[in-house]
Amino acid sequence: MVEMWYMDESPGDQRKPHRLEPNQPVSLEQLRRLGVFYWKLDADIYETDPDLAKIRKENNYSWMDIITIHKDKLPDYEEKIKIFYEEHLHLDDEIRYTLEGSGYIDVRDKDDKWIRIAMEKGDMITLPAGIYHRFTLDESNYMKAMRLFAGEPVWTAYNRPADHFPVRVQYLQFLAQAFQ
Repeated sequence: MVEMWYMDESPGDQRKPHRLEPNQPVSLEQLRRLGVFYWKLDADIYETDPDLAKIRKENNYSWMDIITIHKDKLPDYEEKIKIFYEEHLHLDDEIRYTLEGSGYIDVRDKDDKWIRIAMEKGDMITLPAGIYHRFTLDESNYMKAMRLFAGEPVWTAYNRPADHFPVRVQYLQFLAQAFQ
């Protein structure tokens, strides 16, 4: 099962866990209230998995590709790792499914604190459009992931501050209602 916690704000290697002391775990319910959804799937059968097919159909995830994030597989690896870790948002949902390896997705909570989500093989997550987030590998320095989109892919990340986008305003309204 996926593990999540509030992060410390210490500088240093982004690939370290950065847990608060004492640890402050986060539940799946807390993530759902932020509009973040999670599934545990069988990554060994992703090509024929009926559960993945059902999720894709229900959410209209019609486009997909697979990315391998490793220094020997990803062109401009060091630059990409820096870009992925910049705090940003997208105008569309971000859907990631870990097929091999591991890493972290960090999201901001309603109080603008970082929550770290440890992604491992079989973990699939949907981040809503307008949520500030970032990604990094963990100390394994390797992840193979499926990227899914509803419709054609849009790769544009808007670094913070990006509060002027209508999708960010809509996300903030969603948060206000979710935490009334």
